[in-house]
Amino acid sequence: MDKPMSNLGFWGMSVVFRVRDFFLPRKRLLDEAGIAPGACVLDYGCGPGSYAIAAAELVGETGKVVALDIHPKAREAVQKKAAKRGLNNIETMCAADPSGVAAESVDVVLLYDTFHTLGDQDGVLKGLHRALTPDGVLSFSDHHVKEDDIVEKVTTGDLFELAEKGKYTYRFVKTANRV
Repeated sequence: MDKPMSNLGFWGMSVVFRVRDFFLPRKRLLDEAGIAPGACVLDYGCGPGSYAIAAAELVGETGKVVALDIHPKAREAVQKKAAKRGLNNIETMCAADPSGVAAESVDVVLLYDTFHTLGDQDGVLKGLHRALTPDGVLSFSDHHVKEDDIVEKVTTGDLFELAEKGKYTYRFVKTANRV
């Protein structure tokens, strides 16, 4: 996610995701993330917004979703879907890293199908760690990363530890105030 894909590539990805979401609704994956009403969720690498929209419905009016992506079309897609559904609890950010997210302001980070594209994986994990509340959760899924490598890559910097492996996602918790 160091550089945005082409607009045509983004459009193609959006079409594929619509089909995927029909057969496996995103809420099914989000159940494993432990998103509660009133929570603040960061969807890092939100793409066309499948998870951001589902998360916004889960957090309700008192919660908030920050949908972050490097591609300007992602921001447009999420805003359009949110408006269509009457969701006012989504903030979009066009950025490559989470540095614009306030420290210790996020309860759950969604890092789905993005990790393999990151040039600075350690830097992004540090930024996500900074953004998470002390009891924050990193919900991780990336079918491009070998299952054996997921835990090693996320826990190597001693920022996160594995709390649970679900059917669809890994749930990591923030380790004590390391940066």
